[in-house]
Amino acid sequence: MPTAAIVIFRACPRPVASLRNWWAAPGPVLRPARRPLTGQGPRAHERLQQKPLRSRQWFGREGKQGFYYRSWLKGLGLPHDMFDGRPVIGICNTWSELTPCNSSFRELAEHVKRGVYEAGGFPLEFPVMSLGETQVRPTAMLFRNLASMDVEESIRANPIDGVVLLMGCDKTTPSLLMGAASVDLPTIGVSGGPSLSGNWRGKPVGSGTGVIEMSEMVRAGTLSQAEFTEAEACMQRSKGSCMTMGTASTMASMVEALGMSLPENAAIPAVDSRRFRLAHLSGRRIVEMVREDLRMSKVLTRKAFANAIRANAAIGGSTNAVIHLLAIAGRLGVQLTLQDWDEIGSRLPCLVNLKPSGEYLMEDFYYAGGLPAVLREISQHLDLDALTVNGRTLGENIADAPCWNREVIRPLDQPLRAEAGIAVLRGNLAPDGAVVKPSAASPHLLRHRGRAVVFESIEEMKARIDDEALDIDETCVMVLKNCGPRGYPGMAEVGNMPLPPKLLRRGITDIVRISDARMSGTAYGTVVLHVSPEAAAGGPLALVREGDYIELDVEARRLHLDVDEAELARRRAEWTPPPAPTRGWAKVYVDHVQQAHLGADLDFLVGGSGDTVGRDSH
Repeated sequence: MPTAAIVIFRACPRPVASLRNWWAAPGPVLRPARRPLTGQGPRAHERLQQKPLRSRQWFGREGKQGFYYRSWLKGLGLPHDMFDGRPVIGICNTWSELTPCNSSFRELAEHVKRGVYEAGGFPLEFPVMSLGETQVRPTAMLFRNLASMDVEESIRANPIDGVVLLMGCDKTTPSLLMGAASVDLPTIGVSGGPSLSGNWRGKPVGSGTGVIEMSEMVRAGTLSQAEFTEAEACMQRSKGSCMTMGTASTMASMVEALGMSLPENAAIPAVDSRRFRLAHLSGRRIVEMVREDLRMSKVLTRKAFANAIRANAAIGGSTNAVIHLLAIAGRLGVQLTLQDWDEIGSRLPCLVNLKPSGEYLMEDFYYAGGLPAVLREISQHLDLDALTVNGRTLGENIADAPCWNREVIRPLDQPLRAEAGIAVLRGNLAPDGAVVKPSAASPHLLRHRGRAVVFESIEEMKARIDDEALDIDETCVMVLKNCGPRGYPGMAEVGNMPLPPKLLRRGITDIVRISDARMSGTAYGTVVLHVSPEAAAGGPLALVREGDYIELDVEARRLHLDVDEAELARRRAEWTPPPAPTRGWAKVYVDHVQQAHLGADLDFLVGGSGDTVGRDSH
């Protein structure tokens, strides 16, 4: 009888520029693995390892301690040779039925595991806190830092040599990056991807943006509640995150622009088979990253953050990216400030014609070429030498990236918006800064002076906004207080306050709004956010009173309260802080959260503790 020959193939460690040319790259991409199918015999993967693996301090032990660490995992059906020194890859999963954006992650994790096994690694999946933006109250942002602690401690406490981060919904991405950065192991990101394009009555409709548009129509009396309800299932047609350029898609784009994922990570739809292929290839790549000791700190340099800031301008990305990138940089000791956002990216154009700044959706963005096409278009503004997780530079990754639809991704000389990056405002109303997204604002309101209509809390705003007697017109400036990091607590996405119905009925769709809150990346309007210091911390916003006049000048980067210093001093003496939480996580958060201009991380979490292995558990 002839003997059957079995050949196992695994990824060549030579990095490849993008998924589109992964299989077409010159030279052999696949080669036979030297390790037999059984895992016995010579172990080439051990010889490639340049330094001892962390996991060997668990699984490489003899005696009682080694017995403990290996035995319980063998209860899962694992053979002994899984503990022979191959890299242990932790798959950090934020799957939850309470987080619909991440509901495909069980399947996604299986594809990562395939790649890890093929490359000679040992995958172990573990869960961490999942933050569903659509369900969590009072806001998922309250728990971003808590989830980052979960990620950090889970990685450090376990026998993990490299990490694959599965992330999708708004706060899962920054929380996983923050936690992993504080440990600084070889790490690769895999985003879950956007859902399919919404379609209601033959028209495209986008997550968040469509909700805001239609809810205003209901309030104006031009759309019935029954029609509004009908649109719910038409908007969310599949698993995946918001299919607009909201915070989820923005942060997935930031992961790719930072070099923390394989190319094309940002835009592949969640239910597209190519999303699973990317997960599979990421599983292969993380094993090689462990062998190369390619840690997060080698990728997430200042030049990587600068590239991400520029990319955010080009895609018309969410203002939430500001606060998240500041926090991630803080965990790595990278010098990044709020002012960097203005100086590095504010004058760049928006090229991506996606809602809320444009008209298309994420599915269209992917088919048009995705983020690689955008980065290639703005390549003259990027640091192309920045290293990425596939081992190549950003410039190498995007060198041949095509664009297939110039309506979706505009050329640099024919942008959607000429200057679209995040603008940082300062003045006596925001000494430490505030932000505005010009690409989503009304041009005629970017320089404006108006009378303040003040809401001391979100509850007061909701109680008064529909009142026909509310003294407000299109020249006014709506001011919302006590919705910042301490005030809400958690800095909820309530800054894009709804307009009064009496203005909507007149066709007024935007007026200037100012708050210490955030807003969804799917939102739009002339909305000034992240005012720092916040009202609950005694910032000048707390002193604004009904009838005061406020000046906004985005070009001059000015936000000014027209009240003299003597009057402000008198008001400050009368001010009393709002009541604070007295127990639990909310108390820890309020006691230690930093202000928005610093990234709203907890003061004792800035920096990291590395990958030190703790004492034995027995």
